[in-house]
Amino acid sequence: MFMHDKKLQYNAKPDQPDPLMARRLQEILGGQWGEMSVMNMYLFQGWNARGNEKYKDLLLDTATEEIGHVEMIATMIAQLLEGAPLATQDKAVQSDPALAAVMGGMNPQHAIVNGLGAAPKDSNGNAWTSNYIVSSGNLLADMRMNVTAESQGRLQVARLYEMTHDKGVKDMLGFLLARDTQHQLQWIEAIKELEEKEGVVVPGQVPSSYEVSDVSHT
Repeated sequence: MFMHDKKLQYNAKPDQPDPLMARRLQEILGGQWGEMSVMNMYLFQGWNARGNEKYKDLLLDTATEEIGHVEMIATMIAQLLEGAPLATQDKAVQSDPALAAVMGGMNPQHAIVNGLGAAPKDSNGNAWTSNYIVSSGNLLADMRMNVTAESQGRLQVARLYEMTHDKGVKDMLGFLLARDTQHQLQWIEAIKELEEKEGVVVPGQVPSSYEVSDVSHT
């Protein structure tokens, strides 16, 4: 069960509207490596972690935090869009003919479909899909995937940080960078513990008779 606190986990208020940045932020909301992906991945990994309460709690606690990240980014996108898209788009078109060719870089669905709000999609309007998530039932394999997901997510957040001068957007992205750091570190520690118990190769309990052993270390 989840309880909703009306206070955001962290600040999500831009200095000024910017529909182009709103479109870019869709990538870390509904893209392959976005917050919707890690939120759902950790939820299902946690629900599937039968018989291991320690890692189940770690996964579900982190998943709950990621729900807050989804809310923060969706709120930021809506505020970047509010009251600005047409004027900002017209200004971009007038100042740069290249931008005019792509409507100033704005996602038209933000205005047409979403009523100047966020959507569970990436920066090109592709719908989020559960195909992005991994929940195999093997904790070690899943933890390694989690490090990859947080690494790719942090990489994209860092790139977005460098694409804006808006202090409010940078503040929120700086918070997300810090949490991506913590999540990578906690998954790495979990991997170390699991490797000590289960070995390095996944899955470790496969009988040696299954393998063509003369090529397993060549």
